[in-house]
Amino acid sequence: MIIQVHSGNTAYFECFASETRLRMIELLNVRPMNIKELAAELELSSAIITKHIQKLEDAGIVGTESLSGLRGRQKVCRLLPDTVTLQFRTPEAKDLRQYSVSVPIGQFSDFQVKPTCGLTSEQALIGMVDDPRYFSDPERVKAKHLWFASGFVEYRIPNYLVGSQNAQSLSLSLELCSEAPGYNENWPSDITFSINGVVIGVWTCPGDYGSQRGAHTPAWWNMGTQHGLLKTLAVRSDGTYLDGIYLSGTTLSDLGIRYGEDLRFRIASREDAEHPGGVSLFGRQFGNYDQEIEVTVHY
Repeated sequence: MIIQVHSGNTAYFECFASETRLRMIELLNVRPMNIKELAAELELSSAIITKHIQKLEDAGIVGTESLSGLRGRQKVCRLLPDTVTLQFRTPEAKDLRQYSVSVPIGQFSDFQVKPTCGLTSEQALIGMVDDPRYFSDPERVKAKHLWFASGFVEYRIPNYLVGSQNAQSLSLSLELCSEAPGYNENWPSDITFSINGVVIGVWTCPGDYGSQRGAHTPAWWNMGTQHGLLKTLAVRSDGTYLDGIYLSGTTLSDLGIRYGEDLRFRIASREDAEHPGGVSLFGRQFGNYDQEIEVTVHY
């Protein structure tokens, strides 16, 4: 998760200006807790804790879920991001313009997958589980969560550059994790990312997350995997970065971006990888982050 340092994100940074909120983050790093547990631990009233949680929730730092308890409903809180990178400036920021595109996870243009696999909208399964044929079903465009044990899905990203405009940086933000039968939070998977047939990097996801319901996952969904991790890929003139950390030496010039040609973004789990642990993808109304594959091109 990358946070740009500017005045528009003041509310986000205010979350860290309170010792109480920092203590709450420390406690939620250990385990999810409800409002009363946090209040008891910090020796504050539930009303005060609720106000602090609201601020953290608005900033996307904490997710909450209302669950049944012994004495009625309880609001359970959990920490959302694993890592946050502060971006003080983008490359050559003073000269850059940009365009952004939100690519729904169901609108892949090519695929090759093997079970376990499947797709679902926010309302119901699309076709049958573990039958790759349904990745060709016209209803696939409604998918908000999809998964496969091996293979790939590929998306076409529109290229709106014209004339002498040249891409200076390309970033892609998406929520994903491994794919284990049911779920297994200790299930590493080497996930390969490619653009225009060029590998930009391989990330090993630690697991397939199902012990805690996703902040946006529908209540009816009970098939194991609940959410993923939010990861941001950035391809620049000096290499490719994952959440601000150097991932590979692949640069924009290696991608062969041409006028009038879409960018082809592929997400793959190779059978010959050291950890062939599959892929699960999440879109809006599923997982912990209410977003699709978010793409920004600076030029």
